[in-house]
Amino acid sequence: MAVSGPPTLRQRRLGAELRKLRERAGLSSTAGAAHIGVQQARMSMIEAGRHGVSADRVRALASAYDCDDNGLVEALAAMTGRRGRGWWDEYRELLPAALVGVAELEASATALRVGVVVTMPGLVQTVEHARAAFRQSVPALHPHEIEHRVSFRVKRQAVLFGQPLTSYTAIVHEAALHMRAGTPEVMRDQLRHLIEMSERENVDIFVVPFDRVDFPASGQPITYACGAVPQLDTVLLDSDHGCDFLDAEAQLGRYRSVLDRMESCALSAGKSRDFMHRVAKDL
Repeated sequence: MAVSGPPTLRQRRLGAELRKLRERAGLSSTAGAAHIGVQQARMSMIEAGRHGVSADRVRALASAYDCDDNGLVEALAAMTGRRGRGWWDEYRELLPAALVGVAELEASATALRVGVVVTMPGLVQTVEHARAAFRQSVPALHPHEIEHRVSFRVKRQAVLFGQPLTSYTAIVHEAALHMRAGTPEVMRDQLRHLIEMSERENVDIFVVPFDRVDFPASGQPITYACGAVPQLDTVLLDSDHGCDFLDAEAQLGRYRSVLDRMESCALSAGKSRDFMHRVAKDL
């Protein structure tokens, strides 16, 4: 069945993974199509996420491609079927598609790991801090666009409070703690909120002080989203031109190493809380 509307992040990822398996097996899309009794054009649409595929056909393709990783195969099979509406679907006409995909990615992740240098991690931002940050956007956003983004960000934060709890680790450079967005009171409230969130059982926040050496500086926020199996992990890079979703094995390995290096430069969780208290007191 053809996908109605643009494919979602999940649909695109399922198709991309099936294409990877086929290419590793050295088979053409025509050969892959023959194994499940469809035309090559249909196979191309499946691999582009523009046509649905059943769990049984996913398993048949995996067998034809000599994929014996049962965990991966079942994880892919679980990504099939008719997609239920997520809360983020109501924003598809209001926000860029890639931004909506961020919420879909976070909702499906088994764990999230974030590294930021000059911005606050979105999932632990207060409403007023988020609003102040969006007011600084270039080009400037209209008031209603700011409010759409604020409400969207707040709803994304539900992943840290639902069941089962999503593990969340944020590595925050000291620069982000000093970068002003709004009034000093907004910043103090934001730092207090960071401290409170860091005390939750599923949340760790580590601060990297200015004086730490060997810090692998990265100007863009990095989010590493763990999938049901490691092969379905995704890296999200947030930049001025939008969101980039990366899933190549080499890219995943690189950003795991970057986040490992960042965390190795950070203070412990307890010392990070003390550090944030001091910064808040000095505002």
